[in-house]
Amino acid sequence: MPTPETGSRPSDRPLPPEGATGPAGAGAAAAGRSGSQTSAPASADRRRQRSGDEARGRAMRAAIAVIAEKGTGAVRMSDIAARAGMSTGHILYHFGKKDRLLLEVLAWSQADLWARFQEAADRAASPAEKLDLFVRFYLPPHQGDERYALWTQVLAQRHDEAGLRVLTDLLDGWDERLAAIVREGRSLGQFAEVDLPEFTVRSVAMLSGLAEDVMLGRSRWQHASPHAFALAALERELRPAPAGPKS
Repeated sequence: MPTPETGSRPSDRPLPPEGATGPAGAGAAAAGRSGSQTSAPASADRRRQRSGDEARGRAMRAAIAVIAEKGTGAVRMSDIAARAGMSTGHILYHFGKKDRLLLEVLAWSQADLWARFQEAADRAASPAEKLDLFVRFYLPPHQGDERYALWTQVLAQRHDEAGLRVLTDLLDGWDERLAAIVREGRSLGQFAEVDLPEFTVRSVAMLSGLAEDVMLGRSRWQHASPHAFALAALERELRPAPAGPKS
């Protein structure tokens, strides 16, 4: 279905070869029409999908920025529309009612972040590099980071059971990604045999505390790196014990 932004667009069909007559020419023309009827709608669907995804991404990024600036209570759909360069009708198409706004935007933000994390992790040469990437993607890059500010505002809201399930799934997503990295490292003999559930809970809790420090701009990190601190702590726990002397 076309989005309100893209609309629908008829596809062009190839003409039969000039001068083609008789059954052979008719067959070529029919084949051309048949091929076009099969490929052109599929191509048009892909174009509409890409255009729709781009419009949704633009709306989501605008919403993240406006929420960070104004706070959840003062956000209006017209503010998001103005930031995105879209009509309010288009914004309503993407979000529906305003009470869905925060969770919709947070879920999109996390999916976008995890997609970029996975792309980087797929290029990593080792579980140790993936662990470094995990810490880097988890922590906000600077004070006032809009994505992390969105998390804090969403967590401050009251949510029904459906909303709590969405938040739980998003939070569990971080645990699952860290656990997968540790399992891979253990299977290769590069990480120690730690209690995985306990290690995951402890590590994510530490990262959450560091993230709050970054967002507050605490002075103790003026001359130190929260990323380096967190990574060193995780690496200490995961470092395999040195092999004993050979008998």
